[in-house]
Amino acid sequence: MTNTLPQSFTPTPEEVALFHERGYLGPFTVYSEEEMKRLWRRERLQLMDRSGAVYDEDEAQAGNTNIANYDRHLDSTFLADHICRPEIVDRVSAVLGPDVLCWRSEFFPKYPGDEGTDWHQADTFAFASGKPQIVWPAEQKEFGGTITVWTAFTPATEETGCLQFIPGSQRTMHYDETKNMHYQPEKINKQAKDGQTRGFYGYDYRELQKDPNWRPPEEQAVSMVMRPGEAVMFWSTMMHASKPHSAPDQQMRLGFAGRYVPTCVEVYPDTQDVDEYGGRVSLRDYGTVLVAGVDNYNHNRRVTTTTRGHTFRVR
Repeated sequence: MTNTLPQSFTPTPEEVALFHERGYLGPFTVYSEEEMKRLWRRERLQLMDRSGAVYDEDEAQAGNTNIANYDRHLDSTFLADHICRPEIVDRVSAVLGPDVLCWRSEFFPKYPGDEGTDWHQADTFAFASGKPQIVWPAEQKEFGGTITVWTAFTPATEETGCLQFIPGSQRTMHYDETKNMHYQPEKINKQAKDGQTRGFYGYDYRELQKDPNWRPPEEQAVSMVMRPGEAVMFWSTMMHASKPHSAPDQQMRLGFAGRYVPTCVEVYPDTQDVDEYGGRVSLRDYGTVLVAGVDNYNHNRRVTTTTRGHTFRVR
């Protein structure tokens, strides 16, 4: 009997160097297009069942943004498998090191007529509440932030609202996350900025600019056009945005983002609730997921699985 070694998706040293230079890597394939379409046809119905979700939907519901749908990998077998896929984890570990946590996942739907997302950077993720959600040890912090792996579940095109990046911008933060943004859901889809409708789920990210007269260098932006099943990984401190969904005859654009940090990072320090986008969820049943290596720091609550992708338990 021949033992077959698992396939490695570790990027080459040249690819890692390019990631550090540009702030992103990809797009790369996680699923074939047909596999992604088949999986999503099945899973979107199952995700409507929130009986095992860790956040209370009634408390979290807020306009077009529902923070109750954070971290559905904690109750969905498919999403639990997804955040641990070697196509993703091998690449993330090549940058963050061998010991890696997934600390959050999020869906990013964009429907026909929806505005684009403001240019933004996220270091501590304190931009909505003013309270840091992740804190790096000072001696290990390069750019800070998190590595986000954004997977297209449906086509992400220029017309349906694909991501946009400004390469190399992760080295300088242009926003002060300790400032407070004002939640104004009535302005969703109604703010024109530099010729496009852009917003930040009821906020105006420009309120956090260190220099109110500064403008992102949009002429340097690159668009991440992706087919279903493709993904891109990037530093959250890199300037990123998305285009409006300007194609009324096209389906919803849906992305799913997993967010990763090394185990040395503290997640939700001294925090019992997440307060964002006009809603609040309790972290009572929340835990990080160790997707690679070991956790010798034990800063954070963690979940374990009894079998791969099944039955998460907080410990």
